[in-house]
Amino acid sequence: MTLTTRALLGASALACLSSWAMAETITVATVNNGDMVRMQGLMDDFKAKHPDIDVQWVTLEENVLRQNVTTDIATGGGQYDVLTIGTYEVPIWGKQGWLVSLNDLPESYDVNDLLPAIRGGLTVDGNLYAAPFYGESSMVMYRKDLMEAAGLTMPEAPTWADIEKAAAAMTDKSKEQYGICLRGKAGWGENMAFLTAMSNSYGARWFDENWNPQFDQPEWKATLESYLNLMNNYGPPGASNNGFNENLTLFQQGKCGMWIDATVAASFVTGKDSTVADKVGFALAPDNGLGKRGNWLWAWSLAIPTSSQKQEAAKAFIDWATNKDYLALVASKEGWANVPPGTRTSLYENPEYAKVPFAKMTLDSINSADPTKPTVKPVPYVGVQFVAIPEFQGLGTTVGELFSAALAGQKSADDALAEAQAAVADEMKAAGYIK
Repeated sequence: MTLTTRALLGASALACLSSWAMAETITVATVNNGDMVRMQGLMDDFKAKHPDIDVQWVTLEENVLRQNVTTDIATGGGQYDVLTIGTYEVPIWGKQGWLVSLNDLPESYDVNDLLPAIRGGLTVDGNLYAAPFYGESSMVMYRKDLMEAAGLTMPEAPTWADIEKAAAAMTDKSKEQYGICLRGKAGWGENMAFLTAMSNSYGARWFDENWNPQFDQPEWKATLESYLNLMNNYGPPGASNNGFNENLTLFQQGKCGMWIDATVAASFVTGKDSTVADKVGFALAPDNGLGKRGNWLWAWSLAIPTSSQKQEAAKAFIDWATNKDYLALVASKEGWANVPPGTRTSLYENPEYAKVPFAKMTLDSINSADPTKPTVKPVPYVGVQFVAIPEFQGLGTTVGELFSAALAGQKSADDALAEAQAAVADEMKAAGYIK
């Protein structure tokens, strides 16, 4: 080897070392949902476009993620550069000055393409504080073959009475076939997301106009008793431990006749991991004829805490993960049915995506949820399946634990409601909402 060759090799190695040394590592905290896991498998595309940025992932179960990122941002810990947070946290944390504005995303990002309902929930005083990775409402996913065998037809807009009738007809516990699967795992974003949305359709509300809790009212009693009746008679065993991921697995295994949950699940119940992929139908979330359906509005979104020391690199990642090119990337690798839904108008105008069987139902469900008027009776708060106040995270989890205990048979519905009423009243008085 000549001296010149050695010199050239040395220069090349030095350049590689220099490039490696300059690479900036950002830490992304995310939830262990299927779409987020899929994104991690597509990181070669990001690395090709941003060789100077490395990404370290922290992937957590939903309740653990919320606890970790809330603690980190409230203390200014700076542990994460990109947070996966939801429509509940964004406006509260944005107002607190805890999040970096994303108004300076590149023009190619086309922020005006974001669905108005989703973008509005992530904007405070004109500042977009998070970019939606996927948006969702909730809907009924059901087994068409089991409905047909029972001699029933699922209405496009069912009532809760329709749901109970179908659940009874499809249940055969000797075959581990359960008429309905619903969230039972305690947590404000787990069982209480479902139950709060359900309660809206029953005419219930968390608080009256003076912030007095309403769990002692007949509408909440009717909600909880209906839920417990469905789950105890037609649901799977151990349902108090089941959240989104557990029910998704049960449905994919053919053990659920119906599942009322996030619209984003549609691609997974009809995907390659589902044993019933070709047998799934979709309907709007149920109502009781009171003008409100039992569906929610949510976006899992990516945001940057002000404590991050790597904000420009974090913005580059968010731009990549939530722009139109990413949707096209997923479509090219996994098909249009697996594209993250519910964020962009252009997606629903795409003729290829229009062929996806759940596309229209997802959009109709998102558009039917109104966070500014979530309940039948007037309320002093916004939010469909949550109350947009800082205290709700703790309140929702407390009530969720009581209702999960009722599902597990550890207390009666009446006792769970009475304890919820007392606990929420005490907290609202301590927080100064009730004088």
